[in-house]
Parts: sequence; C-alpha cells; structure tokens
Amino acid sequence: MEYRIIRSSRRTLGLEITPEGELLVRAPRRVSTRQIQSFVEAHQAWIEKHMAKVRSAAVVEPLSDAELKALTAQAKTVFADRVAYYAPKVGVTYGRITIRHQKTRWGSCSRQGDLNFNCLLLLAPPEVLDSVVVHELCHRKEMNHSQRFYAEVLRVFPDYAKWHGWLKQNGRLLLARLPRS
Repeated sequence: MEYRIIRSSRRTLGLEITPEGELLVRAPRRVSTRQIQSFVEAHQAWIEKHMAKVRSAAVVEPLSDAELKALTAQAKTVFADRVAYYAPKVGVTYGRITIRHQKTRWGSCSRQGDLNFNCLLLLAPPEVLDSVVVHELCHRKEMNHSQRFYAEVLRVFPDYAKWHGWLKQNGRLLLARLPRS
C-alpha cells in the first residue's frame, strides 16, 4: 500500500486519508520507517474502510459555481441567525462572521472573536450546523480543546457528541460537493 509520510514534532502516529484518496501517515521525527510500516499494516482494516468511503464520495456530484455562490449567500443569513441565537447562551460576544468553502475546516474562531464557517454545513442536518456554531462560540471562552472547553460546549448543546459524530462520519460526502479545481 502506498502512503506519504509527514514527519513533525508530534508525539504519536496518525493516519489520514485525503479527499483525493491519498493515505498520509503523520509521524514523530524519531519513529523509524519500519515502525511506520508496522503501524500501517496494523491499521489495514481501518484504512480499507475509510478508503471505500472516499471512493463512494467520488460519485457525489460537485456543486456548480453558481450553486456554491448561492449556498454561500444563504449561509451568511443562516449563520448570522444561529450565532446571534447561541452567543447569549454561551455568554460571549463575537466579531465578524465570514463564510468560506474550505476543504479541511468546518469552522474557526480567531482570538479577536471573528468566526469563520464552511457553507457546506447547510447541506447537513441543522443540528450539525448548530454544533459547529456552539463549538466556535465556546472558543471565545476557551481557545483550546480542554475538558473545560467541552464541558461548556455540552452545557449549551448536550447532543454535541451525536452531531459531531455525524459530521465525522459524513463530512467527506459534504466536502466532495466542492467544485473540483
């Protein structure tokens, strides 16, 4: 099986399958090639399962440029409404809201309180969109993914784990809707 190794200062080995179907192995600098090969072999079943998902996502029809533009315009209103609804529940303020169509992120929050959201979330169940909104708003209190951060997320959105799981399971199909460049 072919894969590309990306070495960094991380502490553990990790696998990633790109939307294009490339297998990436993220590895600490000190791990040998033989250890990486053993890791890949030990996770063969996981790799095959997720490669099959990527292949099935390839049959999803990408949005046209016009459809993507319309979705982005609709997302501006929807996200503004949902952020305005949840910000008081979290107890935070926020800055500018920007809508993007990224290949790797569903949302982000800057230290200044500016929020970015992926327009493709409009293609998911509304609870998925809300879970991402709450997640990003909670970063206004905790700019990390600590236990305190997740306690705050769950306080505001108790079903977070369910809908975050939905996004992890189905997110590739949403990303496959991006126009191919």
